[in-house]
Amino acid sequence: MRHAEFRHHRLVQVYDAECRWGPDDDFFQAVVDETPAARVLDLGCGTGRLTVALATAGHTVTGVDPAGASVAAARAKPGGERVTWLEGTSALLPERAFDVAMLTSHVAQFFVDDADWARTLADLARALVPGGRLVFDARDPADRRWELWNPVDSHRLVTLPDGGEVRAWTEVTGVRDGVVDFTHHYHFGDGEEILSSATLRFRTEAELRTSLTRAGFIVDRVHGGWHGEPVGHGDGEFVVLARLGPVAPVF
Repeated sequence: MRHAEFRHHRLVQVYDAECRWGPDDDFFQAVVDETPAARVLDLGCGTGRLTVALATAGHTVTGVDPAGASVAAARAKPGGERVTWLEGTSALLPERAFDVAMLTSHVAQFFVDDADWARTLADLARALVPGGRLVFDARDPADRRWELWNPVDSHRLVTLPDGGEVRAWTEVTGVRDGVVDFTHHYHFGDGEEILSSATLRFRTEAELRTSLTRAGFIVDRVHGGWHGEPVGHGDGEFVVLARLGPVAPVF
């Protein structure tokens, strides 16, 4: 199954247990908190860890994700009732409704095709108010993080809330022109094995900047890590902060 960790009921639980609060969450929350009582869009919200935290902090938050199982898990979390949850894509977004939009956990890399990425940025430009902020992360291809996605380096044990353990690892199945195909393996204690395949696009900083400019955004900063490091000297990330120009382009 493709993207099974977002769609399969057992793997959604594994994903939620494995993906705990981290420095990336601290960074995104700090950015959002710069706009008091912001209207926030979390596109690709997953199981809602950060989405719920932002709503609890007093922001008006909308979480959007195409995976129904993830949205259901997010809605069921304590504080989930504070969030407006939408199952779908950026095409659902209302016009001029948000002060801040964010794509976390490398969601931007799931838009493999340039046309899909351009459409998503166009939707975000339509949904933000002029001057509204866009913040997202993507892995720096120069870091070559996918080389660690092998059965040895990626092997891990995930402990579930009930104490059970899931053995997991990742293997790359193809690399071409900035596109990486891979498969996650999950082995449960009861003997069930579930595979989840996916494809990510690793865009260069120049490619990201160009795509944002074409969509009407002004790039304010690109960091290389979660503590403001320069590109190439941080966590192997592009942490992008941009804002919508005063007059959005017509699409």
